[in-house]
Formats: sequence, C-alpha cells, structure tokens
Amino acid sequence: MNIRPELTNHQIGRSVPRLEGPEKVSGRASYVHNLKLPGMLYAKIFRSTVAHGRILSIDVSAARMMEGVEHVFTGEDVKTIVPNPYFGPAFHDQPVLAIDKVHFVGEPVAVVLARDPYVAAEAAQLITAEYEELPAVFDEVEAMHSKAVVHEELKPAGTFPDLKHLAGRKDTNIALDYHLRRGDPVAGFAQAVHVFEHEFRTQQVMHVPLEPMVTLAEPHHNTIIIHTASQSPSFVRIEIARLLGWPENRVQVKVPHLGGGFGAKLYIKLEALAACAALLAGAPVKVMLPMEEQFYTITKHASTFRIKSGVDHEGRLLARHCEVYWNGGAFADIGPRVTQKSGFTAPGPYDIDNVSIDSYALYTNRPPAGALRGFGIPQLVWAYESHTDIIAHELGIDPIEFRRRNILRDDRPQATGTPMTDAAVDAVLEKIAECMQWESGSRRKSDDPTKRFGRGMAIGFKASISPTTSVAVVNVAADGSVVLQLSTVDMGQGSDTAMAQIVAEILEVAAEDVRIVHPDTDVTPYDMATLGSRSTFHMGHAVRLAAEDAKRKLEELAHAMGFTDHAVWQPRDLFRRKYGMQAGNVIGVGTFIPEYRSPDPENGQSDKVTPFWMIGGTGVELEVDVETGHFRILRMINVADLGTPLNPRIVETQLSGASMMQLGFTMFEEMRLDAGQVTNASLADYKIPGIQDVPDAIENEIVAAHQSNGPFGAKGVGETATFGVSPAIANALFDAVGVRLTQLPLTPEAVFMAMRAKEGAASGV
Repeated sequence: MNIRPELTNHQIGRSVPRLEGPEKVSGRASYVHNLKLPGMLYAKIFRSTVAHGRILSIDVSAARMMEGVEHVFTGEDVKTIVPNPYFGPAFHDQPVLAIDKVHFVGEPVAVVLARDPYVAAEAAQLITAEYEELPAVFDEVEAMHSKAVVHEELKPAGTFPDLKHLAGRKDTNIALDYHLRRGDPVAGFAQAVHVFEHEFRTQQVMHVPLEPMVTLAEPHHNTIIIHTASQSPSFVRIEIARLLGWPENRVQVKVPHLGGGFGAKLYIKLEALAACAALLAGAPVKVMLPMEEQFYTITKHASTFRIKSGVDHEGRLLARHCEVYWNGGAFADIGPRVTQKSGFTAPGPYDIDNVSIDSYALYTNRPPAGALRGFGIPQLVWAYESHTDIIAHELGIDPIEFRRRNILRDDRPQATGTPMTDAAVDAVLEKIAECMQWESGSRRKSDDPTKRFGRGMAIGFKASISPTTSVAVVNVAADGSVVLQLSTVDMGQGSDTAMAQIVAEILEVAAEDVRIVHPDTDVTPYDMATLGSRSTFHMGHAVRLAAEDAKRKLEELAHAMGFTDHAVWQPRDLFRRKYGMQAGNVIGVGTFIPEYRSPDPENGQSDKVTPFWMIGGTGVELEVDVETGHFRILRMINVADLGTPLNPRIVETQLSGASMMQLGFTMFEEMRLDAGQVTNASLADYKIPGIQDVPDAIENEIVAAHQSNGPFGAKGVGETATFGVSPAIANALFDAVGVRLTQLPLTPEAVFMAMRAKEGAASGV
C-alpha cells in the first residue's frame, strides 16, 4: 500500500513543530476565558473564613438586594436539584457549596450571579456567615491521631475498587492506609552492619497554571453543555451526569485550548458549581477564578517521609522501611491514588530484598491537595535520594559508586515484585556521571573566599498509573485527508503533535496534514484523563490501533475495488471507484487497556503493577555565598529514559520545563498558612521562578533506550525531569558547605541558619 508515494520520510522521530503553534503565537487560539454567550451570568464565590466550623447562618440578603445581582445561591439551593450534592474522584466528600459545616479557610459557601463580574464580586463581599468553630488539624502526622476529625464518615466514590472497603469508616482522618511488605525487613535490619534513619518534609505548593481555572455551563433544552478548562473531559461528563441523575448523553463537555494544567485541572473542580448554578438560574453561568482563588481550590501535598535503611559492610542495602504521610487537606481529591501509586516507589530504584512501606493519605483542615506534575514522586525522591547521599558520605563511599552497587538492573523486581523491565536506571546514572565528569577529579574553584562550589546528583523513577482506558477514532475522508478524534487534552505538552505523528507514520501522510479534533464528549471518544505522563503510552497505543484499523479497511476496500497488493493508489481513487464521486469515509477505531494485576491486599505484591517505568535523574553544580547563604545554580543536567522519542524537540522542552517547575518548588515556592489561612495567596507574595532564576546552563540528555511494549518504542516524559531536582540541589549544598537540609524549600535563610548552627556546634556554643 502507498497512500502518499511522494512521502518518503518517517514521521516518528521528526521534530515536527507544534501543530497548534501558529494559532497560539498569532493570538487566534480559543480558550474558555474568551468565550461569551448570550444572557451569560458571571459567578463569584463567597468563601469560608474559618478552618473548621458548623454553619449557624448565612445571610445573603444584602447581596440579593444589590443592583445588578440576578441570583444568590447556597448549598440549600443546590440540594433542590441535586439531593446529594457531593463529588470527588476517590471519595464523595466535596460539596458543591458548603452544607452544614466548612472544612477549610476558603471553602465555597455561597455564589453570586450577575451580568457584570465586578457587580458579582462586590455583592459576594456583602454576604456574611456565622460559624460554631470546631477544633482543627493542619499537620499530616498529627492528623493520624488527632481528636479533630475533618469528615465524620468515609464515603468512597466507587471509581476505584480498592477503596470500597473503607465505606462507612468513622472518626478518622486516614483516607487510605497503604501497606507493602517484601521479604523479611526485621531480619534484614538484624543483619545490617549500619542502620540509618532520617525524616524529610516537603511544603504545600501551588500549580500556578497561567490560565486560571474557568468553566462555563450552558443549559440547553434537556441537556447541559459544559465548556471547561479541564484535563479530564470524559470524567467531568460521567461525574456531572451522576450528580444530576442524568444519562451521559445529556451532558456535553467541550475543552478548547488549555493554558497549562499540571494536574490542577483534573477530575471535577469548578464544573459542578457551574452546572448547578446554570440549572438553578436557567441561564449560562461562567465561573472563572482569579489567580489568588486557585490557592483555595487545589494544591500539592505537603508530606513527611521517615526512612530507615540497613546496610552491610560492603555498602549494599539489606533492608528499608518507609513511612510516608501525605497532607491531603480538606478533600481527598486524587490523594489516595498518590498514596498508593506513588507510595510503593518509596524505597527508590534500588535492589532491596527486604522492604516495608506504610503510606497514609490524611485529611486536614488545609486547602485540598491532589495531582501535581510528578504525582507524589518528587516528594519521595527528595527524601530517599537525600538519604542515599547521607549514607554514602557516612560510609565514605562516593555517592555515584554507592548507587552503582545498589540500583535495580536486568529486570530485577521492584518492591512490588514487578520487574523493572525497559527501565534504564543504570544508563541514566552513568550519563549523569559522564556529563558531570564526576570521576575526573576536576572541580570548579574560586579566588573569592566567600564562595564555595558544590555538585550533587539524584535519580528517581515513577510507575505509570494503571489500569486506565483510552479510545481513539481516525477518520479518513473521501479526498484522503485525515482527522483524529481523541479526548486527550493538549495543555502545552505537545500531545496533539505526537499523536498526529503516530497517525501519519501508519497512514503514510505528513503529520502536519492530520487534523486534531479538540475534546468534545459528543464527538471525541473516552479517555480516562490527561495525567501521569500516560498519554504517549496509553493514548498513543489507541491512536496506533485506530490508524491501523483505518489502514486495514482501506486495504480491504482497495482489494474489493480491484487493486492488486502491489498497486499504487490513493484513498480518493478508492472512494471515487466505489461511489462514483468524492463521497464516503473510512473510520478506524482503537481501544487500549494495558495489562495490570491488582496488588495482593495482604502484602502489596503484584508482578504487573504498572505497564511501564519512567526513569530520570538530575545533576547540579552550584555556587554558595557563605556570608549570606544565597546560592546560584550554575549548571543543571537532566537525563531521562523515555524509550524512543516520538518528537525529540518536544521532549527537550518537556525536560527543561519540568526541571524549572521543580526548581521553583525546591528553592522558592511555599504556601504559608496561619491557622489554616493562606497568607501569601497572590503572585505578589508567592514567588515562582523568573528569568533571573534560570540556571546558567540547562542540558537535557536522552539515554539510548526502547520501550518494548510502547507505541513505536515510546513512553511518557512530562514528569521525568521533576524527580531528581530537589535532592540534587540539597546534595550539592552539602558538598559545597557541609550542611544537610531536610525540609523544603531550600531557601538562602535555611542555608545561612544551617551554616551558623554548624559553626556554633563546632565551637561548642
């Protein structure tokens, strides 16, 4: 078969420019923020001012009387159309608007609708509420046994079968307790010559997509159309239909371009409120958050990680015990998945026969936490790679040599029992050593006595979330042009371009000629969500299967039309011969569900807990001012195993972007809370990396690898460069000035105080 005989170059491996690039740079790209509908009302939210309290009264009278206000709704109004107005992917614990009590400062309590957003915002400030304050808990470790209980009863959503056993559990803040056991940890520690034990903490941070969250709900006869900035349109459709008690075909979800997501726009966020408000008002309703209100909507888990390792006389790890406490805030969101799916990687990419893991998802009275680029892995790698360096230095072993002795190689099983197949941990480690000339002995030097140089590195890994489903449709028109329909959301990662390359490779067309239909649940088929670097692998396979299905149908049509196997033809020839004119279509459909076996509930063991592993590492060289504690990243090297890159240029930008995002979480970003109130909920006070913070040199390296079960040998890469940044910087700081920081962020103040404390200890002060 030869659809395009003039096309000779392969599409896989081409650095195809992003297909949506011209629209974006010209300002013609459509976003939900740009969308206006006739009769549209703007919604502004009145939020709780206490961290935990029973609602005694809500006075909306002044807001209702304000000129220009159309409606004011509370949770009681929502209950008139949705008797049980709670939602969430893991637990039905989040009300559309607060009912009976509030769980954190910033929880939505009431909503004002007006044709002018400024009128709605002013009216929302006129609402008052009285609360009976209840005891609150903010720390994840304290929440384990706190008398302050955030939710009276656990109500699993049913989405995840392994949470069903928690239904009805009461008087606990533990949303999920996950446990894994491998080998005999007690015996392993008994055999150890050295035992090391440390605690590491991470802070609560924000996703900060530059497009704030926004949803516009449009009632339309007996249906509702939801235009939303979402990473999971299929889930939004399912959940809104469930809330309203409607069949799915009455709910249409449309996602245009997305201005960043990073996990913030997963599952249900504003869609439930927008839909309920629109149905109550009988008019289109747009809910769009200013940047500061995103701090009250979804965040990244703060965490505490206690890690203990036993080592033999040769520097080999014999046993490891991990306790991880995840601060999920007031609503579980996807936290139980983080707790389990990331929790089982807590021992690191090391070959340890005896492992025990206890991972806990905790409710607290903080703003909710959920998925954020890395899905819990950066918090874990921060701890176990800092811990690894401490062990190496204490034993007098070079940090890279210590890792060489212990990393998983040659399909050896990870702690779950799943083999580390197609996981180039050793190649990533060696590439970092090579790029940094680690063993050459050459080090940066300075004539300035106030400056010290240091270098550090770290490696990490992640399991792809599973099981999940992806479906794709390839439509070949009568003139031979191709349309790809899929619900994967391109939020800047370049997935549309990569998927077009897969179609183009199979159908022998140019990737630039494949048109992508943006997610629209009435048109595009089901996809679980755009998260966890799953799209390249999962949707990539679905797209491949759909394109192969279309190709097979074209070949069958060619045979039926009398073309021989070796004849050169184009699709338009087939359609004209069959229909006598330019008419008809060929539709290819592909569905992909990876192989998966649920872990044993007793010990967490499974020989197929993930379809693929992501491997990444970072090397850092930095300069520290010993008088102030300020430090500067001179060089950052990101190394990744991503199988075969579908689009090398996009991969490079993914690695750079991920590492810079994690740099912000490492050095600057922190949500500061006072009795549950976020005190820096604006970009004036919450600092993300700027151009002056970019390292002098960023280098991205892809190791030679092939994902044997991936589409064209590929797998995801969007999170890989987040893994090692934090511990690599901490390890470099130790190398430079001899202080070990165990809590993020790594600020100049923290470095300065640690250096002064070290000097005081040395002098006996």
